[in-house]
Amino acid sequence: MAKPDRRIARTQEALKKALVGLMAEKKFDEVTIQDIADRANVNRGTLYLHYKDKYDLLDKLIESHFDELAALDEWACALNWNEALVPYFEYFEANFLFFSAMLASKEAPASFRSRLLASFMDGFKDEVDRTSGRNEGMSEDVLLQYAGSAYVSMIEWWIRSGMPHPPKVMAEQVGRLLERSL
Repeated sequence: MAKPDRRIARTQEALKKALVGLMAEKKFDEVTIQDIADRANVNRGTLYLHYKDKYDLLDKLIESHFDELAALDEWACALNWNEALVPYFEYFEANFLFFSAMLASKEAPASFRSRLLASFMDGFKDEVDRTSGRNEGMSEDVLLQYAGSAYVSMIEWWIRSGMPHPPKVMAEQVGRLLERSL
């Protein structure tokens, strides 16, 4: 397998970072290719060498975050709720600008939130306990929708509120709530 060129990786990272920064300042529809290129300190042609347009850049940016979240899923299931959620909240904190633009902004694509919800619901599938008294007779779909929606809403609230609690505190409290639900 060929070794990735560091210059390409740096340029792509600069373009992604530029887009996130601009989305924190104005609506995505108002962001131009020239804005992105200027912020990334590259010329317009460089952006087109890596992406078809700003929509392609946004799609690739979203994909990279979903890939990183999926990597967290692989080992989190082996932990209890409180421990498992810490890396997620730390990830959301480390990528505050991106998640703020994608979740807390009225201009964010609704498809992002829907996809995030579906991702968490899928991750929660193995955690549903319908044998205990609290969930006996409950539909798995209802439980997953409830828990996933609650989790995404807590992330949105946390980000919109300027992350008033550290990731570990959020993980503990949200973990306790999810444990009660699932």
